[in-house]
Amino acid sequence: MSVRPWRDIERRKCRQIMVGNVPVGGDAPITVQSMTNTLTSDATATLKQVEEIAEAGGDIVRVSCPDEASTAAMKEICAQSPVPIVADIHFHYKRGIEAAEAGAACLRINPGNIGSEDRVKEVIRAAKDNGCSMRIGVNGGSLERHLLEKYGEPCPEAMVESALDHARILQDNDFHEFKISVKASDLFLTVAAYQGLADAIDCPLHLGVTEAGGARIGSIKSAVGLGSLLWAGIGDTIRISLSADPVEEIKVGYDLLKSLGLRHRGVNIISCPSCARQGFEVIKTVEILEERLAHIATPMSLSIIGCVVNGPGEARETDIGFTGGGAESGMVYIAGLPDHKMSNDKMVDHIVELVEEKAAQIEAARNLNAAE
Repeated sequence: MSVRPWRDIERRKCRQIMVGNVPVGGDAPITVQSMTNTLTSDATATLKQVEEIAEAGGDIVRVSCPDEASTAAMKEICAQSPVPIVADIHFHYKRGIEAAEAGAACLRINPGNIGSEDRVKEVIRAAKDNGCSMRIGVNGGSLERHLLEKYGEPCPEAMVESALDHARILQDNDFHEFKISVKASDLFLTVAAYQGLADAIDCPLHLGVTEAGGARIGSIKSAVGLGSLLWAGIGDTIRISLSADPVEEIKVGYDLLKSLGLRHRGVNIISCPSCARQGFEVIKTVEILEERLAHIATPMSLSIIGCVVNGPGEARETDIGFTGGGAESGMVYIAGLPDHKMSNDKMVDHIVELVEEKAAQIEAARNLNAAE
């Protein structure tokens, strides 16, 4: 395939930190996060949700620690979690200390409500003693009072100043294993704040549009805001904040990264919206295939096109393709080339079988290369 420089995204250069065993920043892949919505004090329910998020591809999971019962449960959660756990700390700095001692891989603190510099220093000491990284999580809805008085309202300059002030506290205490987020529900404010922050400091950046809304509008707002930042090379880990099942956040996160060619997981289905020319029920077919191929983690492309207008062209660019051709059948493409015909009524099962076979081949080759 020819080189396509217009597709290249040059990522912002930054230092790398570790969140447990997961690298963030530097040349590491952009990681995808979510957050549990169970009561953290219920370790069983929280672990179940953590496992669901991890199974969907989540690299890191954040849990809220609002009280002592939550941090008491953290020891079991962190010990049994398949992925690193970030403890979300607001207001009570002691919860951060307790979470670090319980095994959290990272502590998220909010400059707007964590308290005095002395309290932050105690959290830093706990993070150092227990091998935790930290996230400075600035939020447009909870900025420090003195910054609101200075700027009059939440604005990019106020959010960046908040982040840098707290980064300075960490650095002055010889702590450099931190990342920063500057989130707001207003995507314009969010993007401008991240752009300013990216130029001002070399630490990894955690991207997100906070309180983005339900699954549909939240996904759109996040795609616009985070997509523009990622396209500019800004961002090292992302969380899509949705009023929805946390697993949906992971799916949308990967879809966003896949659309920009920044990370690939699972089957990328390229499909037409359908029209009067379609040779089979495209919309229903894609819905079924998305469900039946959800278990495939191996990166792969699949085109499902209703007719021959764009079908052959799209199939040339995908691993497997099916193009409707009329007479209740269509053409199956393998590695971009027409391979054989298949009847519409057997097409779904056949495509699932082809995808599973190719995924098995890719994984076998990958394991062989790793063994060598």
